[in-house]
Amino acid sequence: MTRFKNLIFPAFLLSAFLFAACNSQKIRSDAGYSALFNGENLDGWVGNKTSYRAEDGMIVIDPKGTGGGNLFTEKEYGDFSLRFEFQLTPGANNGLGIHAPLTGDAAYMGKELQILDNTADKFANLEVYQYHGSVYGVIPAKRGFLKPVGEWNSQEVIVKHPHIKIILNGEVILDGDYLEASKNGTLDKKDHPGLQRSSGHIGFLGHGDVVRFKNISIKELTATK
Repeated sequence: MTRFKNLIFPAFLLSAFLFAACNSQKIRSDAGYSALFNGENLDGWVGNKTSYRAEDGMIVIDPKGTGGGNLFTEKEYGDFSLRFEFQLTPGANNGLGIHAPLTGDAAYMGKELQILDNTADKFANLEVYQYHGSVYGVIPAKRGFLKPVGEWNSQEVIVKHPHIKIILNGEVILDGDYLEASKNGTLDKKDHPGLQRSSGHIGFLGHGDVVRFKNISIKELTATK
């Protein structure tokens, strides 16, 4: 009798686990998001695969590599909602490129959204458009919503050209129109032809600092190639 009960209990647990897994998958499917990173390797990505590596379910920039460079999605995206988590190290500086070509400076030929340790002393005197979440050179983001360095932050970027909204740890830190914001000139007084682009690659733009990314998923709002 005891042996019979022991068989039933694990079977019940297995059924419950399968039900929960199926239900969880349905929720993810209904949400319309798909993974951009498989957690195991950099399949589906192009660019600097020397500095960037897949490790323990994360994309990590290896300081022993070349330390910088860009890693882009193979696919191009137009309007989308991108969700990801990131972990900064002290003084870290990176960027999220959107609507970018594979050549040229993504901050100007596409758009660069800052990924930055706002608390670092070396960044105390940056321009307002250089802090975390800002559309570089164009629209400044609100500050004060990053978690302490070393903790994981969650961010969502919603792009409906030319409108962009950035949500950091549940707080809206940027909500604006980059074409409207630049109609009388950009904040950095430089040309940003990429503001006109409505599609392109998504990428991480390294500057030689260790930053980790995980749980990267996207929901396309317009079909692209």
